[in-house]
This record gives sequence, C-alpha cells and structure tokens, in this order.
Amino acid sequence: MFIVCTDLEGVFTPEIWISVARHTGIDELKLTTRDISDYNALMQRRLAILRTHNLTLHVIQHVIANIKPLHGAVECISWIKKRTQMVIVSDTFVEFANPLMEKLGHPTLFCNSLSVDHLGNITDYHLRQENGKAKVVEALQNLNYKVIAVGDSFNDINMLRKADAGLLYRPPNNVLAENGDLPVVNSYDELKSFISAYTEGQS
Repeated sequence: MFIVCTDLEGVFTPEIWISVARHTGIDELKLTTRDISDYNALMQRRLAILRTHNLTLHVIQHVIANIKPLHGAVECISWIKKRTQMVIVSDTFVEFANPLMEKLGHPTLFCNSLSVDHLGNITDYHLRQENGKAKVVEALQNLNYKVIAVGDSFNDINMLRKADAGLLYRPPNNVLAENGDLPVVNSYDELKSFISAYTEGQS
C-alpha cells in the first residue's frame, strides 16, 4: 500500500507568511523555511515581529481568507486521492490552515497549534512533536505503507529522506544546492508522473 505525504505551502498554496508580509509591508516576515533551516528560530523571530507591530491572529486570518490555492493544486490533490492515500504534513498551524483545507477539498492535515490570548495576540506555538514530518513518515511505514514524500524547503528534508521515495517540488536554489541528490519535479504533471511511475514500479 502507498501513501503520499506532502508539504502544504509552496506545493499547493502560496506561503502564508509571505502573503502576510505583503499585506502588512513588513519585509522580514517574508523569511520562510526556504531561507532559515532552524524552524524554532524562525518562529521565535516571527512572534517577536508580531509583538512589535501588534499584529493579531485576526489580521493573519484575514490575509489567509484571501489566499487561493496554486493553479492546478485542487486538481492535483483530487488526482492523487483517486489513486492512493494522501496526507498533508505541514509546519503551519490549525488556526491558519482551516480555510485553506476547505479550498483544497479537505485533505487530511497534520500540523501544529498556537496559543492566543483574549485580545487575539499569538503568544506561543506548539509543535505536534519534534521532527514531526519525519515522524509521520516513520509511523506510516510502521503501518506497512510505502511513503512518497513531497516538499520544497529545509524543514521537509528529514521527511523526504525518511520516505521510501522523497522528492523536491520546485525547490529554491539554496535548498537544491544542499540536497542535489534528491529528485526534483517542477510541475504537477511531473509530480503525477513520478507518483504513477513509482507506484506502478513497486506494485
């Protein structure tokens, strides 16, 4: 049995924090896991920026409400789900992701959560578990699934390397430079071809 584990932002949706940066004019919020490999350091930096600028969860959710899936994303997810099992494994937060999941047709999502005070200020974040993306792959392998993993950023690399087949989807040059041994696809058609070839070859 096969299952596909994919990242969310950069694969099926635009980057949430980049969208927030554009909306607010705060360029430092454009930094993502494509730029900084230490996720905890990145999140601490983001929380400090939110505090400095008094940006609440409501502001971020307003931005997210206007984010549309990448062109072809909904169709790609539907194609995958018709052929095998699928789960989106993301370092985003449930408080951010629900509107996006609705637009994507409600795929299964594993992600993190936030602490928010009575004024709507984001006070902390909570990882579902450390190294959570790779742990999802390991758990599914223990259930006798062969896992195909798809991601584009530094925080996806452990997941990709733990999977039976891991590949980068339209990675930036800095991620590719450090992981040149991983296969790369640059479109949903190429992703579909990879999934088809791998599942048929392993059947």
